[in-house]
Amino acid sequence: MTSVPVSGRAVSGRPGRGIRRFRRTSRKAVLNLLGLLVALFALFPVLWMISTSFKPATEIYSLTPQPLPLHPTLANFQAVFSGSVIGLPYWNFLKNSLFITLTAVVLSSLIGLLAAIALGRFKFRFRTTYLIVLLIVQLLPQQALVVSLFIDFRKANLLDGLILVYTAFALPVTIWMLRNFAATVPKELEEAAAIDGAGAWTRFWRILLPLISPGLVSTSVFAFIFAYNEFVFALTFLGTDTAKFTLPLYVQYFYGQNSTNWGAIMASSTLFTIPVLAFFLFTQRRLASGLVAGAVKG
Repeated sequence: MTSVPVSGRAVSGRPGRGIRRFRRTSRKAVLNLLGLLVALFALFPVLWMISTSFKPATEIYSLTPQPLPLHPTLANFQAVFSGSVIGLPYWNFLKNSLFITLTAVVLSSLIGLLAAIALGRFKFRFRTTYLIVLLIVQLLPQQALVVSLFIDFRKANLLDGLILVYTAFALPVTIWMLRNFAATVPKELEEAAAIDGAGAWTRFWRILLPLISPGLVSTSVFAFIFAYNEFVFALTFLGTDTAKFTLPLYVQYFYGQNSTNWGAIMASSTLFTIPVLAFFLFTQRRLASGLVAGAVKG
């Protein structure tokens, strides 16, 4: 095959620029279509949950289900907000869940941060052993510890101590993740700040904490989701004290012995996801801004 010089270059059977652009555009369109299909497949249960929460009972139990409610109603949400199935309003359980969850997130983040800095930036005896023990504790099934923890907490009169339980279970992952962030922070930054006269607290607040903040945000999301969704420990520790119930315990009251109020269950599940989404959107902004914060200024 002969080559034809074009603008000082030889073209030897290679596809033209228009063909290459068409191939790139086609490949991008196919990938976008596949991504859209995967997103629809993953979001379909959520969309069905939201749709069902607005359906009346006749449409929920219809033999020909519709993707969208034909006669939208707010009766399911009214049943959830009123709390008639348990005798307490919805806001009581939302307040309990948010208080327990946010307190557990703050405690696990604070304790995990201090422990991660010690493990990532200092050398001492049994440091590796301690990390291995943390990993082993995380591998244990949490449900296997329900009975033993219940007995210990009952002896100590701490049956309301769900915050302690959730904090303890979130600490291993928090410490492991934050340790990697703390270990990668260059010590030269702190040494330079110390030469300039910065004290230990200033170095921690102005240099170390901003660089570890992305990991702190990631671990807080994990701790929030775990504490907010937990059911077994809450049911075991709180017993029949309905005034202290969390949202997962409240949802179970819509399951009856002879019938189940699926509309109220879907409505409560829809409301249940709103705080999680709000917390994730709030921390997402902090995660993006914390990636480079403190690395230049100090």
